[in-house]
Amino acid sequence: MPPASSLAISPRKLRSDVYSYSYQRDSSTPLVISVLASLIERTMARNERLVKNCSPLGLTKDARIRVFDCHKTPDMTIQSYLERIFRYTRAGPSVYIVAYVYIDRFCQGNPGFRINARNVHRFLITVIMVASKYVEDMNYRNSYFARVGGLTTCELNKLELELLFLMNFKLHVNVSVFESYCCHLEREVSIGGGYYIETTLRCAEEIKSKQNEDTRYNQITRIML
Repeated sequence: MPPASSLAISPRKLRSDVYSYSYQRDSSTPLVISVLASLIERTMARNERLVKNCSPLGLTKDARIRVFDCHKTPDMTIQSYLERIFRYTRAGPSVYIVAYVYIDRFCQGNPGFRINARNVHRFLITVIMVASKYVEDMNYRNSYFARVGGLTTCELNKLELELLFLMNFKLHVNVSVFESYCCHLEREVSIGGGYYIETTLRCAEEIKSKQNEDTRYNQITRIML
């Protein structure tokens, strides 16, 4: 019998989360978050290879696209960051599907933009907040999303505005588009994608375990001092 983690990683589980996720019944993180984290991390790895093989002249100098860059790279995995957003905003799985649509549209409309370690966190919180406003009937304020994402309200307001203009306000997602992106994520799970998702989950668990060990060590050290 396969382990529980393997059972959870299936196309059927992903679709079930998207269309019938219940906060009262399901306390676990929706599978779509792990799939999205895996896709983004692979995209970042590919972009890093492209940058290494690209001359400085080929890099974008568009200041508007670089608005998502941060001065210091956050010490948090994509998986952990998405889990944090889900835990505190309770944005449903469908929000992350729409966010995935927006990420794809943004990258296609702005070919000079590449997701990397410096911009991914600010980009994700902005995209998810905008997707949440599109999907959900009730939403938290920008100030709350900013606290969850580790930004100031002013920063997030500016990022939201830049995102909307860079996307030309093309936010509508019809049923067929939504379904096509769901199918793409399902393929990621069924055609070898499960390996990357399990790796992402395992790495996130290892980092959390290490952080817990460091916390316990610091507490013991303070007691001894």
